[in-house]
Amino acid sequence: MTVTRFAPSPTGWIHIGNLRAALFNYAIARQQGGTFILRLDDTDPVRSKEEYVEGLKEDLAWLGLTWDREERQSLRTDRYEAAKARLVEAGRVYECFETPTELDLKRKKQLSMGKPPVYDRSALKLSEEEKAKLRAERPSHWRFLLDPGRIEWEDGILGPISIDAESVSDPVIQKEDGQWLYTFASSVDDSEMAVTDIVRGADHVTNTATQIQIIRALGAEPPKFAHHSLLTGPQGEGLSKRLGTLSLRDLRGQGVEPMAVLSLMARLGSSDPVELRSSVREVVDGFRLDSFGAAPTKFDAEDLWPLTQRALAAKPVEAVAPVLREAGVPEELHAAFWAVLHENVAKASDIADWWRVLSQGGVGVVAEEDREFVGQALADLGEPPYGPGTWGEWTNGLKSATGRKGKGLFQPLRRLVTGRDAGPDMGALMPLLQVRPSLKVEA
Repeated sequence: MTVTRFAPSPTGWIHIGNLRAALFNYAIARQQGGTFILRLDDTDPVRSKEEYVEGLKEDLAWLGLTWDREERQSLRTDRYEAAKARLVEAGRVYECFETPTELDLKRKKQLSMGKPPVYDRSALKLSEEEKAKLRAERPSHWRFLLDPGRIEWEDGILGPISIDAESVSDPVIQKEDGQWLYTFASSVDDSEMAVTDIVRGADHVTNTATQIQIIRALGAEPPKFAHHSLLTGPQGEGLSKRLGTLSLRDLRGQGVEPMAVLSLMARLGSSDPVELRSSVREVVDGFRLDSFGAAPTKFDAEDLWPLTQRALAAKPVEAVAPVLREAGVPEELHAAFWAVLHENVAKASDIADWWRVLSQGGVGVVAEEDREFVGQALADLGEPPYGPGTWGEWTNGLKSATGRKGKGLFQPLRRLVTGRDAGPDMGALMPLLQVRPSLKVEA
């Protein structure tokens, strides 16, 4: 049975980069009828916060990504202790006593000699008497002893990967204060939860090498791994400084539609074209892991807006009824309002803007050279309610009286009624007007 997991650290709001891992693992599980686990990597008691846990659940629910079970690493520390004890007994985990300052000096010395900054395993040379003396002086941390040789796997995106274990430091699995490190806790969880497939960012490749050995040392078979490329800005620049503005929470607040996000992120960086999907199921069905490449993936948040507009335009009136009600559109006008305006709404908040135009008026902005013409037009227009023929009768009368035609006739009138240069068919819009237009003059 296919088992995947999304394992975020609840130390901040989930951002667009995190979503790729969530979506890819979700799609794989759903395609295979398997299990998708939401596993909270909350072993850092200082930075992990419950508000971030609730926030990421809200964001996933907004996108329609559901999970089959939830796990918290903070509730599994006994499992990590038991696994550590087994590996200590097997000689694969050992105690170390260097302080952060001492380790930093070692790294600098190795670099100055042109050597890779790999831990020298000096702790393995300590006698029991020396260890006992050090324990009385300072806290210790624990490392996993890597086997020599190359660590190899067939990556689902990157292809064959081979890493020399001797080029990597034995990973710390438990800090001096008892906190469990990601590399170890995740390996124990992946083993005990029978995770079969893991997709995550390319920055985890070295972690994967060490975790493959840890998982095997625990007596389990490593999952299939795939590492997606990292996102960059539209010019290839790093996104690290911008991710705070690219949280799903912020995108949702700006009015981006969830299907716009899913449709873009399910194809961005792949050989398949981005296509707007109407449901999460369609996104899942069209997902192909083998279509993704290793090259950095350019992401431009502006690409979400055309998709958002198309996603909104495709919605039936029933789907937008709550937004229509909140905007104040009377129930009896819902169908007519949406039929006229659905293709002119860039985001849901535009609905309220359009209803203010129709119900309150006072938005007409007209160039000075059109002032006299518009004044005559206003004089010729009666009070609402207006009918389907009002626009044609009004413009035909003005055309005969003034000789204006084309853009010179229609554009000032559109701006008078809506305050905009483009929009829906005016003949269809006029019956929705609740007040007579009024005029402002550009400075």
